[in-house]
Amino acid sequence: MARYLDPKNDLIFKRIFGEHPDLLINFLNALMPFEPDRHIVSVEYLPHELVPETPVKKDTIVDVRCKDNYQRQFIIEMQIYWTEAFYHRVVFNAGKAYVRQLDKNHKYDLLQLVYTLSILNENFDKKTKNFYHHYQIVNRENTNEVIPGLEFVLIELQKFHPETIPDRKLAVLWLRFLKEVGEDMRKLPLEMQENEFISKAAEICDVAAFSEGQLAAYDRYWDSVRIEKTLRYADKQEGIVKGREVGRKEGREEGKAEGETKTLERLVVEGKKNGFSLEQIQSFTTLTAEKIIEILSRHGLK
Repeated sequence: MARYLDPKNDLIFKRIFGEHPDLLINFLNALMPFEPDRHIVSVEYLPHELVPETPVKKDTIVDVRCKDNYQRQFIIEMQIYWTEAFYHRVVFNAGKAYVRQLDKNHKYDLLQLVYTLSILNENFDKKTKNFYHHYQIVNRENTNEVIPGLEFVLIELQKFHPETIPDRKLAVLWLRFLKEVGEDMRKLPLEMQENEFISKAAEICDVAAFSEGQLAAYDRYWDSVRIEKTLRYADKQEGIVKGREVGRKEGREEGKAEGETKTLERLVVEGKKNGFSLEQIQSFTTLTAEKIIEILSRHGLK
């Protein structure tokens, strides 16, 4: 019986879509809003120096140039958690890829479309139940008028349910694969087994296909995600504490210190709940081991 690694992990996502062009083609054709006669037929991976840099190193980016009748270019990424800077970074990377097409031998009319496909593991749009978001540069008065160049598809994975797109079976299978396959799964569902591309992607996720060093890198990635999540929680709590201090008289250092203490305490508790060791909690709180144990004891944690 197989044991699968989570395809949303940086190492696995890049191996599936960054090393297997047949899987990437099938994935893009299933999820992108293409006209029937404009599907991708082959891909060429960009040289490393042409891949847009991301300021948040935990984000997975696989950048490819797809060869079809229009020589379109694609940026595909798996985003584990939502950040306020996400929109800016996505537009920046797409714009950078668009501009890089132009050198001294090219004219502006030869510039081709750049698509961004972002799979998000956290929800960002609280106003709608829609999980699939397609953005273009449009005329606000007449949305049928589109300026070509940049297009963005953002998919909120947690909102996705198969029944929402019953007519797109391949898209359903790929999104189910990303959402469901992981360390708790021991047997691939029959409908995934029967699809040659999904079953191949699942084989790549088999833990037996990885060395001890690669598995250690896999675990380190999840550690970094948990640390980031914990620190984000602490930042949010600190912001709440500071907000409550607005209006207090200047010089209330005692109140400020109390707020900082509460923030550290929440950070210790969240760190423990997220599976961090005593040494790891020490590294991002700077508290002594004795103080951490005392805090955990007060909250009934060991």
